[in-house]
Amino acid sequence: MKSLLTELGWREWVALPEFGIDCLKAKVDTGARTSALHAFFAEAFEDRGVHKVRFGLHPEQNNVDMEKICEAELLDERNVTDSGGHTELRFVIKTPVIIGSSCFDIEMTLTKRDNMKFRMLLGRTALNDVFTVNPARSYLAGKPDVK
Repeated sequence: MKSLLTELGWREWVALPEFGIDCLKAKVDTGARTSALHAFFAEAFEDRGVHKVRFGLHPEQNNVDMEKICEAELLDERNVTDSGGHTELRFVIKTPVIIGSSCFDIEMTLTKRDNMKFRMLLGRTALNDVFTVNPARSYLAGKPDVK
């Protein structure tokens, strides 16, 4: 029986249109509940009564010269425990993500991922009963369809 779910590989290209990111390499991580985005700094602030976070992103692996300064509404602050058992209080935002031709909102935490190979983890709640993961394949969705 053929699955109605779209198949993704263990790594995929994604776009974050709200931040002007057309193509970012993400690791699809079903072991992570929430998605995480690399932020080399993050600071909360208030703008006309709205809680926001400003953060810096290095969208390309191994390129700290390229920087994107982004802002988003601050959804929450949560304690997140990483795979090494370390707990960290992180800012949580909600933003659209594009995978292939699919666009949908996801919650994402902001954290320093300087030593990680991928600038973003796509956690299992973002897969939202729409995607299945083939751990033997990569980039099945192709480049994001950014219009």
